[in-house]
Amino acid sequence: MTILAPYASDPARSRGRLHDEGQGTARGPRDAFQRDRDRIVHSISFRRLRHKTQVFMAPDGDHFRVRLTHSLEVAQIGRTVARTLGLNEDLTEALCLAHDIGHPPFGHAGERALEEALSGQGGFDHNGNTLRALMVIDCPYPGWDGLNLSWETLEGLAKHNGPVTAPGWALAAADAAFPLELTQHSSLEAQVAAIADDIAYDNHDIDDGLRAGLLTLDQLLAVPLVARGWDAVRARFPDGSPKRLMRELVRAQIGVMVNDLLDETRRRISEAGIETAQDVRAAGRALCGFSDAMREEERALKRFMYANLYHHPHQLAAADMAHGVVAGLYAAYAADPCLMPEAWRATLPDDEPWRSRHIADFIAGMTDRYAISRYREAVGPIELPEGF
Repeated sequence: MTILAPYASDPARSRGRLHDEGQGTARGPRDAFQRDRDRIVHSISFRRLRHKTQVFMAPDGDHFRVRLTHSLEVAQIGRTVARTLGLNEDLTEALCLAHDIGHPPFGHAGERALEEALSGQGGFDHNGNTLRALMVIDCPYPGWDGLNLSWETLEGLAKHNGPVTAPGWALAAADAAFPLELTQHSSLEAQVAAIADDIAYDNHDIDDGLRAGLLTLDQLLAVPLVARGWDAVRARFPDGSPKRLMRELVRAQIGVMVNDLLDETRRRISEAGIETAQDVRAAGRALCGFSDAMREEERALKRFMYANLYHHPHQLAAADMAHGVVAGLYAAYAADPCLMPEAWRATLPDDEPWRSRHIADFIAGMTDRYAISRYREAVGPIELPEGF
């Protein structure tokens, strides 16, 4: 049995769930956070992530990452960090697995299209939509809407990237239903999940970019963090092939970032005199993070990735196409809601802004490939870029 640190989140002290489930609904010897994790894994929203964009949109290669595999990789890193720090692994895993559930099809391109479509109706934000999906839209239980997750899981998803002082409408609605103390920092488990996300995509996107031929080793070696790691890997495996050495570099770089994160987080916890989970929320700053030196190196890596991968001409062309698909779907459904499936038509509100938001709910839940098929059905033919 794992012994938790005194500042870890304790499921026995959970603030509970929005809907009282009574004592007769427990299925097996699981605590509150284990049940949250399992509810997320078994949800339709989570299953859809296997066909949602991570970096490459509707990729035709079997080896590229998608939102689902990314979330699993984040969870692996998050659990390792949580275990080492004595935090609750199950809550950390639940947050890692669910953190991207609110993303619409085609990632940020799809999000931008929905944000523009709802500009007069409150806008769209994928983090707020994560709460909406898990509290309102995904309804597998007969007694309540949503998955009825614990307060700690919802709080962590709402503000794993830090306090929220100006929530959008979806997050504000979630907070009104079940107050989440949005202006305070979140649990250490949520802070770990946020940094694990950064570590995962900082490094795994390198792997995918090389596989796609959009990045080269020579380009990457312009990043000091990568160059040092490459030299260390070559020294350890002087006869290794470049392909295998690059994969070793990615693994080693994750280790370097994780070790820095652990050292710096321990230092901050000690410096702040943290003794309880409530101390974490009242600390007034993030306690889980990189050292100043690593933070600057990680930012330099991000700048490189944006310039050379995320904003690569191939990626920008695909993003424009994806934006057009989502915008076209929204316009078609807004003009003629009869084009939507019967179940969504039957619950379409008459009044704004909820009518427009309902249409966005439908589109946001789509996978990449479903959005493409619905576009062809509701709007018309579309020519996709090669490899889309």
